[in-house]
Amino acid sequence: MVVNKSKAAFRTIAEVAEELDVATHVLRFWETKFPQIKPMKAAGGRRYYRPDDVEIVKIIKDFLYNKRYTIEGVQKLLKDKGIKAILGGEIQKDFFDMSAPEDEKISQPEIMEVLKLSENQRHLLENARQDLQNLVALLKN
Repeated sequence: MVVNKSKAAFRTIAEVAEELDVATHVLRFWETKFPQIKPMKAAGGRRYYRPDDVEIVKIIKDFLYNKRYTIEGVQKLLKDKGIKAILGGEIQKDFFDMSAPEDEKISQPEIMEVLKLSENQRHLLENARQDLQNLVALLKN
């Protein structure tokens, strides 16, 4: 059962597999064949697909299953035309870009919930985030 998530939400491999009606092992196999598919991996190797990853997988599935391309054919197409041309536009902004519109930003509590971090990991991540913000402020001056 796919939960109704926002368009900017990360999805687990199970959610993507269910949405596209393919097995999870097929998605993992495609990751080995198509470097354009780059889900985030949390501790323990759990995959989280960004919206762009899902779109890329949908396109690959369409070429393989509907247009009957071979894997090599899709690889060549992606290499020759580029992923931006295939997607028909720009790849979505980085989710951690501080200049992203407010409705597209993922809040820190949402990130922590998705990653299911321990208290120590949360503390380390918060410290790293603060250090990066300080560094950005220094670089702007």
